[in-house]
Amino acid sequence: ISMADYPAIFVAARLQRILASTAPGIDLILQPWHGAEAARAALIDGSTDIAVTVFPAEDDEIYRERLFDEEYVVAMRRGHPAAANFDLDCWLNYPHILVSGRGEARSSLDVELARQNRKRRIGMVVPSFGIVPDLLRGSDMIAMMPSRVTAVADDLLVRPVPIIVEGFTMHIAWHRRRASDRGVRYVAEVLADVLR
Repeated sequence: ISMADYPAIFVAARLQRILASTAPGIDLILQPWHGAEAARAALIDGSTDIAVTVFPAEDDEIYRERLFDEEYVVAMRRGHPAAANFDLDCWLNYPHILVSGRGEARSSLDVELARQNRKRRIGMVVPSFGIVPDLLRGSDMIAMMPSRVTAVADDLLVRPVPIIVEGFTMHIAWHRRRASDRGVRYVAEVLADVLR
């Protein structure tokens, strides 16, 4: 299975427990995440059975199923100085944590901010969402994250993003040649149920 740490944070343990009791002969391998295009290529070449990611378009070779729509929120520690009067200026006054599996220090948010003649300071780039809550708890940094990530860190303060930022649709996908593979289909079905 190819997926980023989000959504693996939510599903790995639960998926393992369900399959241990319902399909004990199935072994799981959660592969390192290299992005949606790499996941698509791995589905096509057969090195991955299932991918959980954002697939932006229909694909003749890949079957995809919509799991859920996600939106972004801003997270910070309790007692953060930005919490009381949170707005765009306040948000931009604090260093941001950016999650990038490729180590990039810019995202589509930075492009949008530049269009508005604004910019943010990236205080830290990390490869995974799982790292972010502890970093926020011990600093004045702020992070824009998918809302489901902040739901598991319920001690953080969450605010709406102070500018319009598009969310995304998460998909589960497999290659069409695997459509009759009962194991792949069963794991995909369980995984989809756990993620929804």
